[in-house]
Amino acid sequence: MDSATSDARTPLGATADNGLKIVVVGGFGVGKTTMVRSVSEIRPLNTEETMTRAGEAVDDTSGVHAKTSTTVAFDFGRISLDARNVLYLFGAPGQERFWFLWDRLFSGTLGAVVLVDTRRIDDSWYAIDRLEAHGTPFIVACNDFGGPSHRHEAVRDALDLDPHVPLVDCDARSRESSKQVLITLVQHIKNQYAGQTIRPVASTREFA
Repeated sequence: MDSATSDARTPLGATADNGLKIVVVGGFGVGKTTMVRSVSEIRPLNTEETMTRAGEAVDDTSGVHAKTSTTVAFDFGRISLDARNVLYLFGAPGQERFWFLWDRLFSGTLGAVVLVDTRRIDDSWYAIDRLEAHGTPFIVACNDFGGPSHRHEAVRDALDLDPHVPLVDCDARSRESSKQVLITLVQHIKNQYAGQTIRPVASTREFA
């Protein structure tokens, strides 16, 4: 497992931080780990393990045959907003056998990104259903896998997405693209909580 190390500007253990928790969720192999890695200012902590033949009998690997590793708990990254406020990013595991972790991971979450592979759009329904059940604000980001593009109206219809939920395109490999996704989410959260006080999370211990 990789250990998380921060840069000199914002020590990971800084006690003055107000932590705001964001979750990146979606189906198996949609790019959640890649997004956390691309945008985090620290070396992300991850729980990736090598995929085995035994797992092929359990996980649906259709459309992701080239994938050789998979997240078995969560990914963790961090972005400083200013001297006192940071975003803590959690990438959720995508396989169905790890979905039981999601409800716990959503606890204390300010908002979420549902990352979608339009080649396997059915894999996104469970994430949207659980976030709606928790009342967690979220946006949908369609990751670019080099396949045919789809009109946003068609994606919305396929996901039965509420009109107020933002839908954007992205490339999870790109830091700038991933930053724009998070900016869209933060703006959506701001609109959702207009006039309310958002309680920051005191430390990463509250995420466990």
